[in-house]
Amino acid sequence: MTPFDAGGAFRPVAAGDHLRRVAVRSAGFTVFGQSLGFIIQMAATVVLARLLTPSDFGLVVMVTTFSLLLVNFGLNGITEAIIQRKEMSHALASNLFWITAGCGAVLTLAFASAAPLLARFYGDPRIIGVADAIALTILLTSVSVVHLALLKRAMQFAAVSINDIAARTLSVAASILFAVIGWGYWALVAGTIALPLSTCVGAWMLCRWSPGRPRRHTDTAPMIGFALHTYGRFTASYLTWNLDNFLVGWRFGAAPLGFYKKAYDLFILPVNQLSSPLTGVAVSTLSRLTHDVAQYRRYYLNAVTPLAFVGMGMGACLTLVGGDVIMLLLGPGWEESGRIFTFFGPGIGIMLVYYTNGWIHLSIGRADRGFRWGLVEVAVTALAFVIALRWGPVGIAIAWVSSLWVLTVPGLWYAGKPIGLGVAPVVGAVGKYVVASAVAAALCVATARIAPSTFVALTTAERLGRIVMISAWFSALYLTTVIVLHRGFAPLRQMLAIAQDMRPSSRRTQLA
Repeated sequence: MTPFDAGGAFRPVAAGDHLRRVAVRSAGFTVFGQSLGFIIQMAATVVLARLLTPSDFGLVVMVTTFSLLLVNFGLNGITEAIIQRKEMSHALASNLFWITAGCGAVLTLAFASAAPLLARFYGDPRIIGVADAIALTILLTSVSVVHLALLKRAMQFAAVSINDIAARTLSVAASILFAVIGWGYWALVAGTIALPLSTCVGAWMLCRWSPGRPRRHTDTAPMIGFALHTYGRFTASYLTWNLDNFLVGWRFGAAPLGFYKKAYDLFILPVNQLSSPLTGVAVSTLSRLTHDVAQYRRYYLNAVTPLAFVGMGMGACLTLVGGDVIMLLLGPGWEESGRIFTFFGPGIGIMLVYYTNGWIHLSIGRADRGFRWGLVEVAVTALAFVIALRWGPVGIAIAWVSSLWVLTVPGLWYAGKPIGLGVAPVVGAVGKYVVASAVAAALCVATARIAPSTFVALTTAERLGRIVMISAWFSALYLTTVIVLHRGFAPLRQMLAIAQDMRPSSRRTQLA
């Protein structure tokens, strides 16, 4: 893809109804790519959990808890600035590239220099070598940010998804290879480095653009300001997402952190697979509709309602079977992860809905409000974590879920206030799925006379049978309750229509 024409202006994408078709098709490619990435990651988890120890995973998490904040400098900020801006030029993109790459180089050196301090804090000298190696991921990510953002601005999400799948595959292959030959936690380090390296190579191949020399441009400063506010919001959210890892690792050590992290990874998986990947599509689409609040509201509700439908059902079902799923995937010795996850399950659906507040902040160009809300988010969640720490990793899981339920309604109200979006329609649309999932879970337990995942010794076949039986029965009850609450099949027809439109081969989407 060549993003700029001969005059240095960005090539136009779509408008009107054509925009809807492009957006839906882009969402389809993104979800498909993330689903395939999920399968690859799950396969890697199954293999690596049997080759490595919880302590190996915990050691690497101790480092990435800090490094990922710096890795995302530019990736969260510059990306949204490029996508959201109405006009983009070659000169402006070049300035952003050199600023991002320069900051990446500085942050890489700073993180590597801080490795001894990190090792001293955790009391583990192995961290020095791990931190020095993982510091490279900061620089590798920074030089691909603008190329990936230009692809997303052009709504080339199929190319972005293919690149992501290829990078994940190479990363997983590297980790498994080095784990098999006995490298221990260094296998995870190798995979961590391989991911941004592969992504960077693919981004430069797909986006045929080379930055020019930096030059004075009046729009550079406003875009950097927008990017810094966006990154500030990300930083606040990042502290929320990773304070739990920090507290568990500091208070209980590497092994408990390894158990907790695997449970958390399954908890956060729906956001990583659905909400986060769709952010680029949503912001690209909604930012073109800010002139028409009614149309903006309609597009937003059409996006958040399917997330609630899927998320609430998934969360309730995984509360019942998630512990069994973890033990089936990870094998003996990971029972504690399964137990922790049963307390995470009730937060999955509301988490998908809550994080769409970021779509609103970015699409209406109010990253500053997103940053301020991020400070509220981190304060509320941190307080919950500190209170719950005395109950160990299980207490932290409960604190996570509680904070999400407390923050969702005020967070969506605050995000939509500048354009009068209103939170009542969202609550009305999402509330029925909350009720349906709770009723279906209660009926599932009562009618099947089962309890959520047990941690007694069961064969693989017995666990798989429990998962299939409970999931099938819950799904039937959930869909029935949804139909009753909506007094018809409208939600199911909507989901089928969306699925059809998202298919890359759909005749309707090919009209574009």
